[in-house]
Amino acid sequence: MDRIDQKILDLLQADATLAIAAIAEKVGLSVAPCWRRIKKLEDEGVICRRVALVDRRKVNVPMTLFVSVRTTRHAIEWVEHFRKVIADVPEIVEVWRLTGDIDYLLRIVVPDIDAYDAVYKRLIERVELADVSSAIAMEELKYTTAVPTGYIKPSRG
Repeated sequence: MDRIDQKILDLLQADATLAIAAIAEKVGLSVAPCWRRIKKLEDEGVICRRVALVDRRKVNVPMTLFVSVRTTRHAIEWVEHFRKVIADVPEIVEVWRLTGDIDYLLRIVVPDIDAYDAVYKRLIERVELADVSSAIAMEELKYTTAVPTGYIKPSRG
């Protein structure tokens, strides 16, 4: 990858609906080479998918909670079961396995606290957890799906 690929990625992360001709113009390429670069980025898995980002407030899930989970179980079988359970809960939009005192951090979006309580009950009914602690987000100060591309190491060759 080089600086042109970086620019292409930055443009697509900001707006995946941009026409290839518009991208090509902004990065200083003609359409065919620009298309080939984008295709290569997709083929190599750098671009994993193109999605529409939905404003959660406009679809009635304005509340975000960060839920810390601790477990006493760390066997592969338990982890696989946990993966299946969280995959079946659409309100759980992110899950991270962590180091330290907390084993997992979940980001959950719901309309209100009653909806969160229902999600919580569904979760604890299906998977054994040692401790669950929730924090309600008061204000979103920054949210982006774009990853920084400034760390790309130019390839040689």
